[in-house]
Amino acid sequence: MGLTDNEKRGVSEDSGIIGAVVGAASGAATGDTESCATNPSNLPPLVLAYIGDAVFELYVRILTAKEFNRPLKELHRHTVALVRASSQARMAHAIEPILEPDEHDVWRRARNAKSSTHPRSADVLEYRHSTAFEAVLGYLHLCGRTERLQTLLRAALKEAVAQDEM
Repeated sequence: MGLTDNEKRGVSEDSGIIGAVVGAASGAATGDTESCATNPSNLPPLVLAYIGDAVFELYVRILTAKEFNRPLKELHRHTVALVRASSQARMAHAIEPILEPDEHDVWRRARNAKSSTHPRSADVLEYRHSTAFEAVLGYLHLCGRTERLQTLLRAALKEAVAQDEM
């Protein structure tokens, strides 16, 4: 069985999806979300939360690795404490007042989205708020709004640190 034309050129069959995501981010970085191959506003809120979950965990892992010179097991525990639904729900409440209208729309859609599951360690309300938090992060990431994403992440983590000190 031979290679397809795309494989010969080094282009994966999945590059359409990847291109759509990259196109969404690059088009939105210029403020042109309508010309994106996939407008993040049109994605289902749980898909945005799926992306936002990865964005948030990566951000927390990088921050934890930079800030703490500790054994890997402690780094992992610290990361898990921050990315669990109950912590994200508290952070969500901290950033909700500073959300812009488009972000608040994503927030509302994700908070109200019907999910078939939720973690045993969180109640339904915490899970919905953490889903909303993640969806906003995913939306900003796909829109290429890196500065705004970092602003919200800093505000959220500032809340998490304040809660830890109490």
